[in-house]
Amino acid sequence: MKTFCKMLKTEFKLSLRGMDMFIFSICMPLVILVVLGLVFNGKPAYDGTEYSFLSLSFGSISTIGICAGGLMGLPLVISDYRNKKILKRFKVTPVNQVTILLVQVSIYAIYSFVSLILLYICSFLFFDFAVKGSIFTFMGGFILVMFTMFSIGIMVGGIAPNTQTASVIASILYFPMLIFSGATLPYEIMPKVMQDIVNFLPLTQGIKILKAAVLGFEFQNILPAFLVMVVITAVCSIISIKYFRWE
Repeated sequence: MKTFCKMLKTEFKLSLRGMDMFIFSICMPLVILVVLGLVFNGKPAYDGTEYSFLSLSFGSISTIGICAGGLMGLPLVISDYRNKKILKRFKVTPVNQVTILLVQVSIYAIYSFVSLILLYICSFLFFDFAVKGSIFTFMGGFILVMFTMFSIGIMVGGIAPNTQTASVIASILYFPMLIFSGATLPYEIMPKVMQDIVNFLPLTQGIKILKAAVLGFEFQNILPAFLVMVVITAVCSIISIKYFRWE
């Protein structure tokens, strides 16, 4: 545990120096929230609904930090460490190779939770936002989304033959999910054809769970999305364990 904490402290400092995750996981979600809050505060999200734009958007915006860490941060760091033989060098040290992966997962989990806390504080103080459903349901959904995105990221970073390939795959996954899953553009205002297409994105299902928790919907309404997320997490985890490239 002592070794893990030391590595976490060191790697987290290195991550902060890079500033990429600080910008994309923490700053960008806050900026999007503030802009949407100022433009649409108090207005219905779309015609014929009682829900405010912020009520429908909070759950989706909270996934931006997860998406950045899971789909961009983890794949690139893992592939880069393998390319630089860092993972290979850990074979001859008392530190288990898995430890460095757990450290990286912990770092991006910290970013995700810090982002969520700041978003909630900002929404509560300046836009009178409140979770109508169970906060425990929301947190459970948030953690599930995090596990799913991180499992995808570890799979990509673990099986990609080199850093360049990992970067391409990560970009192909990250940007469509960020733009079209509902994380930035609300799912409800998309045309029906687009909704049918983006339903295949894992993050879309995760956002449905978080929105349902925020709005207080019954669990039965999100059961299909919940099962999809669990299956994706299990499949990606199995692939990662079986085909992960340490060197």
